[in-house]
Amino acid sequence: MSNLDVKEIAHFAKDSSHWWDSEGPFKPLHKLNPVRIEFIRDQVLSHFKNKSLTSLSMIDVGCGGGLACEPFARLGANVTGIDADENAIAVAKDHAKQQGLSINYKCGVVEDDTEIYDVVLALEIIEHVPDPQAFVKSCFDRCKPGGVVIFSTLNRTPKSYALGIIAAEYILNWVPKGTHKWKQFIKPAELAKYIRELNGDVKTISGMRYSPLTDRFKIDFQDVDVNYFLVAGKETSASRK
Repeated sequence: MSNLDVKEIAHFAKDSSHWWDSEGPFKPLHKLNPVRIEFIRDQVLSHFKNKSLTSLSMIDVGCGGGLACEPFARLGANVTGIDADENAIAVAKDHAKQQGLSINYKCGVVEDDTEIYDVVLALEIIEHVPDPQAFVKSCFDRCKPGGVVIFSTLNRTPKSYALGIIAAEYILNWVPKGTHKWKQFIKPAELAKYIRELNGDVKTISGMRYSPLTDRFKIDFQDVDVNYFLVAGKETSASRK
């Protein structure tokens, strides 16, 4: 439990009952969820050469109320969600039950999990942990050889400070003030370095950009100044030889 910021957990836990309120404190996640689910689905199918999701196991690390878990469960994946916020896990379990979905939810941290998965998701979570490098290793530890690990997070740039903090927290009031700390944002090169040190294969780094005109997020393969995805493959045993 060492790579856990208790204050961060408490910050989100106070709003856990609102995870499924699309106009509540998790509004940005609801806005970006459709495009991130589509992007992740396509990356996973490409990595496994279009193998059906029904044959794959997946864990969403820092799953919150299950915003990513539920769509992938509907797509047929064998989904596990883990989060250190017991309130969020309770909400996730209750909502999945209401939707008739079978999702294995666990209250805890990824370091304590003992299972391995084809797909490991770490969405909007690495910027909230004390030791991002150790967190990356923990995510790779949970991934099967030949599997894929997908991160989404915020870049540490002047633009991300203006949009991710000033605009989102103080002008648009999309998220509660204090949700993000700019110094904890991680640059793509830093994240890629952690992955390569684990012999991971960085497959793609893609941006996700919000358009005020359409009020929607979309994938932008060039602009990684604010939100971005990093998709990494884990080497197989054979590739080590």
